[in-house]
Amino acid sequence: MKQLKLWMLAAILTCGSLLTSCTSDDTPVGPSPEDKVEAQLQKMTLREKVGQLFFIRPEALDTTIHWKEYADLMPLELQAVNNCMKDVNEKYPVGGIILYAWNIKDEAQLAQFLPQLKALNGQPLMCIDEEGGRVARIANNDNFHVKKYESMASIGATGNPKNAYECGNTIGTYLNHYGFDIDFAPVADVNTNPENIVIGPRAFSDDPAVAAPMVTNYLQGLKDAGITGCIKHFPGHGDTKADTHYGYAQTQKTWAEMLNCEIVTFRAGIQWGCQLIMTAHISAPNVIGEDIPSTMPSVILQDKLRRELGYQNIIVTDAMDMGAITQQYTVDKAAVGCIQAGADIVLCPKDFVEAFEAVLTAVENGTITESRLNQSVRRILRLKFSAD
Repeated sequence: MKQLKLWMLAAILTCGSLLTSCTSDDTPVGPSPEDKVEAQLQKMTLREKVGQLFFIRPEALDTTIHWKEYADLMPLELQAVNNCMKDVNEKYPVGGIILYAWNIKDEAQLAQFLPQLKALNGQPLMCIDEEGGRVARIANNDNFHVKKYESMASIGATGNPKNAYECGNTIGTYLNHYGFDIDFAPVADVNTNPENIVIGPRAFSDDPAVAAPMVTNYLQGLKDAGITGCIKHFPGHGDTKADTHYGYAQTQKTWAEMLNCEIVTFRAGIQWGCQLIMTAHISAPNVIGEDIPSTMPSVILQDKLRRELGYQNIIVTDAMDMGAITQQYTVDKAAVGCIQAGADIVLCPKDFVEAFEAVLTAVENGTITESRLNQSVRRILRLKFSAD
């Protein structure tokens, strides 16, 4: 009898161990996504961590290229990874790469270029601005035969969010086919200023109640096609006149006024679960308390976006080589400053190597703590693991 009891006890313990190590269909339970992120983070060197925060133009890895205006990049037509880029990338890993119209020739070239880029050090995500309408690097290329859209304003004018879903899903489907991961779209701005020269018909509407469901349906369309969307440009570029690509732009609105207009669409995107929000380089002195681009102060990125609106995913800057930044900040101060303010991704610094070294030094000397760096790296790794 004693032996029988011992045998039964052993059997119970064995069954218990089996139940804890396997599911009901005997499939081994693997590590959770968060476990994967932490395991990857522990293996990374400081340089590898810093590299994840940079999403750059392909030209940024070719240190033989020197440019002043965007027009200088167009005739270069950098459309393949060269030896200089590979050599620079050995020391300077990158988290992502964004392609512009001049980097894309046709389907055959793109089919060769994207795998070359994905093989670079840092396992970069492939990004593009493919909003539909006038900002569409692929659809506006005559060598690609994909559906074109007049504008997001024309979709918003239909009043039917299903049309925004169809647009996002169509764009997402061909982006996924070509090998992209992230589309820096849709524009979530509310186009309230008729003199706005940079947003205009890129926005769905001048009414936030119309724009908000358009934004979330577009995001869902991208997601269902396997592409991560990004709402932009926080806290709202729709009530400005100037173009931040070339210089200073400003809104005089207070935060209370923004909450009733611009922030309505961003709040909707956050509640939907958007993974990326892009900053605007506009100045909002009645919100910030000083006259600086919204990419640079923590009051916008931390106090308003994270704490008040509850957003916990990735904050990506608008391109840091835009005039609104370069005319006011050096490359090093811009890169370090936007991270201190709360940004996770530094998009397109004017000089990638200089910006990388500045952030690396800032972490090494404690200006940016490694725990702060790890916060951003975790967010980026979560996105990367979800895209696998």
